[in-house]
Amino acid sequence: MIKHLLAAGLLSFSLQAAAQKPFHQWAATPPMGWNSWDCFGPTVTEAEVKANADYMAKHLKSSGWDYVVVDIRWYVSNDKAHGYNETDAQYNIDEYGRFTPAVNRFPSAAGGKGFKPLADYLHSKGLKFGIHIMRGIPVEAVKRKLPVKGTNVTAADIYSPEDQCRWLRDMYTIVPGKTGSQEYYNSIFEMYASWGLDFVKIDDLSSPIYFTEEIEMIRKAIDRTGRKIVLSTSPGETPLDHAAHVQQHANMWRTVGDFWDSWEQLKEHFDVFDRWNKWRTTGAWPDGDMLPMGRIGIRAERGNPRMTAFTKDEQYTMMSLWAIFRSPMMFGGNLPDNDAFTLSLLTNKGMLEVLKQSRNNRPLFNNPQTAAWTADGPGNSKYLAVFNKADQVLIEEDRAVWKSQLIDRKNQSQQAEANISGAKKLYLAVTKGGDQIDWDHADWIRPTIYNGKDSILLTKWVKASSGWGRVSLNKGVSGSPLVVNGQRYEQGIGVHANSVVEFDIPEGYTTFKALTGLDNAAAMQNTGGTVQFFVFTENPAGPAPAETTNVPVNLGDIGIRGKYQVTDLWTGKKTVQTGGQFSPLIPRHGAGLYKIEAIK
Repeated sequence: MIKHLLAAGLLSFSLQAAAQKPFHQWAATPPMGWNSWDCFGPTVTEAEVKANADYMAKHLKSSGWDYVVVDIRWYVSNDKAHGYNETDAQYNIDEYGRFTPAVNRFPSAAGGKGFKPLADYLHSKGLKFGIHIMRGIPVEAVKRKLPVKGTNVTAADIYSPEDQCRWLRDMYTIVPGKTGSQEYYNSIFEMYASWGLDFVKIDDLSSPIYFTEEIEMIRKAIDRTGRKIVLSTSPGETPLDHAAHVQQHANMWRTVGDFWDSWEQLKEHFDVFDRWNKWRTTGAWPDGDMLPMGRIGIRAERGNPRMTAFTKDEQYTMMSLWAIFRSPMMFGGNLPDNDAFTLSLLTNKGMLEVLKQSRNNRPLFNNPQTAAWTADGPGNSKYLAVFNKADQVLIEEDRAVWKSQLIDRKNQSQQAEANISGAKKLYLAVTKGGDQIDWDHADWIRPTIYNGKDSILLTKWVKASSGWGRVSLNKGVSGSPLVVNGQRYEQGIGVHANSVVEFDIPEGYTTFKALTGLDNAAAMQNTGGTVQFFVFTENPAGPAPAETTNVPVNLGDIGIRGKYQVTDLWTGKKTVQTGGQFSPLIPRHGAGLYKIEAIK
């Protein structure tokens, strides 16, 4: 019997259903909401949270958007954009070592009220309230030996400095099994529940180290409150070998690192979602991370104020892929700044139908040029998402006149020197180092050309592209100072893979030199930061693909035969067709999302 169940693919489903916990019903469909991170980083204020909540209540709540999440470091009074203030951070912490909201940023928290007044405001509008926290116990609580509520031990009795987060050192690890460890987590969630918390995103919890025992302590602490608090683990990618565990203890978990408005990062989600697809079940959702749409980067930890760098076609791709995969959707832009197009995407009834009602979701194919996903809809209907992933090859590496070794956190820099005799053009290129492009921040330090007696520091380019953000002069692509191998430089160019910077070269210059290196913004991270540098004297790009292409799908593969009706879910247009192949014309980087119903 077991053998037949395995062959039919039913045993895995049965085991997942049996593993369902009551808390999975708290997120019966993928959570949808707004998070402050992409636009305000660690600096969001109460007024900004309320403005986004007001917009959500008016324009989005009727479509199912209801979570409002205050992201990182709401407990610091003097944080900053483009990084974190770890020099003289002003922490707000109570007598039991629990962080409390910074009153200068959240005035309603004064008098020990915490986030309750803000949560009450959201609840009065029919919305739900969430916060971001870091795994562990505050370093400040350990230093001051603050007591753990309900015990006779202090924070100094339950911590370890091992495995401290590399990119933000607010917290120490809590040692599982020690008296006071579970009690500390109990105490913070008691406080959060008293505020009226509905959602918690916990960072430094799942990658690159998966903290199994701390996740279990958190799960116990949430359940003990009796309040329905949705648990989201971060960052990603969550290790696949812990998929079963995270599915049984969390409502959503990250499948990628921080996702920004980069086509390269978006394209990676096709492979990511393929490998995570089997781990989705009701109430437990693999999370493709936030939607970097609308106006972002206002005071972000990385990047400058901008409307999303995604084209409209790329936004259709993102929303179609998130819907057919059934990823949670957390919008990252400042909602009051939305334009009509952005609002139309968020409220599209067909897309939301796929997100909320589809089942048996699965990829049909995924190749370098195209991809398709399908799912079952109501009755005998099928949903279909098709994608045109075709790209121009930006960098044909074999034509380079110089290339670096692989640059990563172990080998962070290399001196570049290239013969450019006779060249009229110079192209400085950086590619991802064969892995994902998480944190691939790279610097060209003092890029200079020489003719034997004179030199020119390259500061004015003809054009430039960056995989994320904007190519930056004399600063890293994230807006921070140029730092390589711990040394700060005043002159250079900051980029993010994949990147090409083009220069015109005066006649007679024969040599190019620069220090190439991984920017500190990447080197300080837990994961990512692997790049390779190249120098070209001719355009390194390959031929451009067609602007549109047909993406054929064999409808027999999804159980549709004969005559059928196609509804374009983005436009609402309906057509009747026949034949075994459906082959819509899709723009490059674009997508189509359809509902297909057989006509008897």
